[in-house]
Amino acid sequence: MDGWNYPKNEPSSCMEGTRKLNKDCTCLDVALKHCFTHASFDHLQPLFPTVRPLANRVIWFNNHRCTLSCHRRVDECRWKQEMKSQVSCVDEDDCESCRLAYCWWRTAAEFDKCAKLKLGFPNVSILTPRLRLLRELERLALVAPDGLNELQHKLLEYRSGDFWVPTGGITREDMDIPPVNTILLVGFSGSGKSSLINLMYSILGRSGLIPFAQTSSGSSNYTTMYMEEHNVLRSTRSGFCIYDSRGFDYHSTREALEEMSSWMSEGIHHNQPCFRYNDRATTADDAAMENITLRSSLNFLQREVNCVMVVANIAQIYKALKAGDLKPLEATRQLFSFPALRKSNENPLLILTHGDLLSTEERIDGRMKICEHLEISETNGVYDILCLNEYGFPVEESDPVSAYALTEAVYRALLISDRSHFPKMKFKDWAMLILLWLMRFMGFCFAFLADVCSNLGKRQKLRNEFDSRHYKLKP
Repeated sequence: MDGWNYPKNEPSSCMEGTRKLNKDCTCLDVALKHCFTHASFDHLQPLFPTVRPLANRVIWFNNHRCTLSCHRRVDECRWKQEMKSQVSCVDEDDCESCRLAYCWWRTAAEFDKCAKLKLGFPNVSILTPRLRLLRELERLALVAPDGLNELQHKLLEYRSGDFWVPTGGITREDMDIPPVNTILLVGFSGSGKSSLINLMYSILGRSGLIPFAQTSSGSSNYTTMYMEEHNVLRSTRSGFCIYDSRGFDYHSTREALEEMSSWMSEGIHHNQPCFRYNDRATTADDAAMENITLRSSLNFLQREVNCVMVVANIAQIYKALKAGDLKPLEATRQLFSFPALRKSNENPLLILTHGDLLSTEERIDGRMKICEHLEISETNGVYDILCLNEYGFPVEESDPVSAYALTEAVYRALLISDRSHFPKMKFKDWAMLILLWLMRFMGFCFAFLADVCSNLGKRQKLRNEFDSRHYKLKP
């Protein structure tokens, strides 16, 4: 018998190929049933020329069914690329070609040396801070395709306290865990906090780029005047919320630290006004101030801050450094190193934004200098995220590395939050607290009485001296 060759004429489309495949399969099934109803092989031999072409076609279509599907996917991908102006690549087969679009660090000068290290365990002594940074960025690129969906699922299923682990011999029932963990974004004006909120909605809430938080884009002078609570998952059972705050001024760091100290000690609530000393001078009339006061209703739940993210504009800081201005970097250091922001003996998370405004070398050099000045690791607890997607498409399609980095930052913030909870107050604790306040009150009372008695004694002594002098002078 001859070898079975594939037909030379390929179908023009998947629909046509499917119709031919179904028709030929039916014909082949009928022919084989007719053949094998005969008792001897001699009767089958004349029918092989009839069965062979049909079988050839069926085998070819079965082997190339995935090829037809791939052609259809390629056509869809090309159509999407035309609609998106060739910004992003959606098809998995072409992901390797578009990977360089968001792996910006691979054009760095020392990336070849980092690539030679592969994924092994190199000698730590030869890893410079720059190589460690490049390896950390490669880690994000390696984990992003598969890790993004996993982290998104963990955050969707997260309830406050899920990441708490038993420590100190105390059970979870004895811990004072709030119903919702609160993550606070702080930073200076123009750092991109509100834009970061919008990206969280896009990535975690699957809402696309709907502007839930108003931003000061372009020449706009808009600034966030109130503390805004955002449920970025858009879920009624969300176990955490993100708070957007008003940006500080580089020249008023003392005022910023005082305001943050009150936030961390007293808590924050939705629509809480963020006033500055010069706000009343810029307000048109007292009616506007009254409207602001009515909007900041105390009926909103007061929430304790569980974790802080410091958002810094790396482009603004680096350009100021090149111009010899150290004020933005020093102000960021004072904000980041403020003791009240530390939770569970850990530094707040540092989010660097607007890195796309710099070149590759400037972006890496800026991150290194900022981390060195803040005295923190350049790879641990620091994330470089594009806070704005100028193309108008979900960030997980155009830049999966930034999408995963932002999701990992929120995940890490929740880990820190669940580690910062304290045990519940028991009867002995309340008794000791009441006794302590009672002793303080008694001490205050005794100190007040002692001060009063001392003043009375001094007055009596002065009066006696005056009387004695007056008696001596009397004739």
